[in-house]
Amino acid sequence: MSRKSYDTILTAVGFVLAVVMAVAGGLLFWGASFANNSVHEQLAAQKIFFPPAGSDALKPAEIGPFLNQYAGQQLTTGAQAEAYANHFIAVHLQEIGGGLTYSQLSAKAIANPNDQKLAGQVATMFKGETLRGLLLNAYAFSIFGMIALIAAWAAFGAAAILLALAVAGLLHLRRVRPEETIFTAPAKEMVSV
Repeated sequence: MSRKSYDTILTAVGFVLAVVMAVAGGLLFWGASFANNSVHEQLAAQKIFFPPAGSDALKPAEIGPFLNQYAGQQLTTGAQAEAYANHFIAVHLQEIGGGLTYSQLSAKAIANPNDQKLAGQVATMFKGETLRGLLLNAYAFSIFGMIALIAAWAAFGAAAILLALAVAGLLHLRRVRPEETIFTAPAKEMVSV
């Protein structure tokens, strides 16, 4: 194969791959922006606020160390949603349910249909677990957005490297002599006996 043809093919492939990686980076960046904007908009619409700094709600050891950094703020990010779900709602649900889960309390309520206090606990646990699950879903989508953003930057970096290599291939292509070959065995000289 001619060296010039081989270099032309590699350079063209480099340019194509650079374009593919740039497009992938753009799509990943769009996905990251979409996920993060959606999480922010959906959480902001709920108008959930962390307890103010120094309040009694932040004093328990299971809550304060995790929520003090967000004291008084509106819940608008995935990290805040995770902290609120796991270190505020979950703690209160533990207290309300006496250590039992919604499923366990629901089973007890079915066995005791006339127990109004138990029915109230079940209803509160259901609402709390639902809110907690929704907040944790928002957290998960924020993580997807973060991963997409990292992947976008990696794709842009790969596109830049491939573009640089393709340009280097073009420059090298100018210096290759037309008679040069690659992947061919040298011709054997005939030896007379």
